[in-house]
Amino acid sequence: MKALILAAGYGTRLLPHTLTLPKPLFTLNSIPVLEYLIKQLAEHGCEEMIINTHHLHGQIEAFTAKLPFHIRTLYEPVILDTGGAIANARPFFDNAPFFVINSDIVFDLDLSRVYAAHSASDCLATLVLHDYEPFNKVSVDGQGNIQSFDSKTGGLAFTGIQVLSPEIFKYFPDKKVFSSIEVYQKLIHLKKIRALVEKEIYWSDIGTTESYSRTSLLALSASRFGLKQDRIKHIQVQKLAGDGSDRLWYRVSHDHSSFIVADHGICLPDTESLKQLTAFIHIGRHLFSKGIPVPRILDADQLSGMVILDDLGDTHLETLAKRQKDAPALVKLYQTVIELLIEFSVKGAQGFKPEWACQTPTYSKELILEKECRYFLDAFINSYLNLDVSWQALADEFDYISDQALEGGFTGLMHRDCQSRNIMICKGKPFFIDFQSARIGPLQYDLASLLLDPYVNLADAVKEALLGYTVKKLNLDSIQEKAFIRNYRFCCLTRNLQFLGAFAYLTRVKKKINFEQYIPFAVNSLKHIILGLNPDRLPKLAKLVQPL
Repeated sequence: MKALILAAGYGTRLLPHTLTLPKPLFTLNSIPVLEYLIKQLAEHGCEEMIINTHHLHGQIEAFTAKLPFHIRTLYEPVILDTGGAIANARPFFDNAPFFVINSDIVFDLDLSRVYAAHSASDCLATLVLHDYEPFNKVSVDGQGNIQSFDSKTGGLAFTGIQVLSPEIFKYFPDKKVFSSIEVYQKLIHLKKIRALVEKEIYWSDIGTTESYSRTSLLALSASRFGLKQDRIKHIQVQKLAGDGSDRLWYRVSHDHSSFIVADHGICLPDTESLKQLTAFIHIGRHLFSKGIPVPRILDADQLSGMVILDDLGDTHLETLAKRQKDAPALVKLYQTVIELLIEFSVKGAQGFKPEWACQTPTYSKELILEKECRYFLDAFINSYLNLDVSWQALADEFDYISDQALEGGFTGLMHRDCQSRNIMICKGKPFFIDFQSARIGPLQYDLASLLLDPYVNLADAVKEALLGYTVKKLNLDSIQEKAFIRNYRFCCLTRNLQFLGAFAYLTRVKKKINFEQYIPFAVNSLKHIILGLNPDRLPKLAKLVQPL
């Protein structure tokens, strides 16, 4: 048995990702789809395979050369379309039927049964069809003969799996580039183009970003559940509400088990998405190894950006805090979080590798100026409020703020977005999530993020009590305490600048208008912080925000 695998295309529906990686080498469970297909063919008795190539052909040729199978590649200087590719490979085939299969599909199908069904017939081509609504265009008569490839209703979808008899070559046109469907359409009247309809087949393609991501999610989940491909259809996927980031979140379930999948999007080399993904994985595994309460990372596929995590349920600290009507109980809840936050800072810093960080390795002056001060000025002041304030107008005050936010810091590992929506409560215990932006920096910044959090809006008295509790837990002397609190006040300022920029950006650019409701709170908070720090030291910033 022989097979032709079609792998020459540009993968245009997956652009721009296919500019640097050919579609057949996109991975599922960290294994290229092409490798899955080759192994599947070999397991069902295919002894020799030929792969037509064109786009980024060198990568496919180099990859297949490493596999322990009898594989040839056939480079096409100009893409010949499906029919032209089959005709070009004619010298490879003998007098027996052969497979022609697309290289971008995943399926659970007994290929030897398909081959046997074709061999037992007198048809020229057997096409495997199934019911897949987006592509249902092939109509079939009661005897299994294909009648049309452009049916408007009642059709079925071609899977990209077919077996051809060598006699088909007699009917190929005398030209280089043509479609195989073009040939089949002309042979329909002979009733030699037949359908093998599969009703229970699992089938997916990776032709678009959406279909590739979905296929990767299911493949990774099936592997984690220990399911074979024919059981994938029993997996339940529930999309969860996201927050400010572009990542997508899913709860995946089977029987009585579930886990969470974080979808970072396709992560090609040297991209920001890959930096975020690798930071998430490295930092998450590091924190877990230190006994810090974070969800365990169970599995991942780097290219598709899929990461499987423990399911911590649906209760965030925000939800629990808003339900809490008893002030002492609320304080006790936050005290527990602060104790764990100190562990995050101290234990998390032990053995932490700066190269894991996805932006800067530390909470630096550069980061404060660019990601907090400039973010506030560009996204909130100038874009959201439509003002026209130059960087130079506030440069000296931003410079002062960044210096003070670094002076006197209790240095450890900082989460950098330690607010109530990034803390889950599972079985009564807090867990930190969304830790991919962690880096070495002051504990005070995370404490500011936690206490200044606009989603909960803690009372001033509660915030001050919790600040005092933190100082006590750290066993600081009077000088250290003074320096700690002063640094905390400036971290409150930089954090407030950051989330005002973020709320404005998410509202105006990302069109996530639910964040706009927090802007008035953030503005009032900023005024209060500046007043507490002495507005005479920050006159231009104070003047800018006072009328807002």
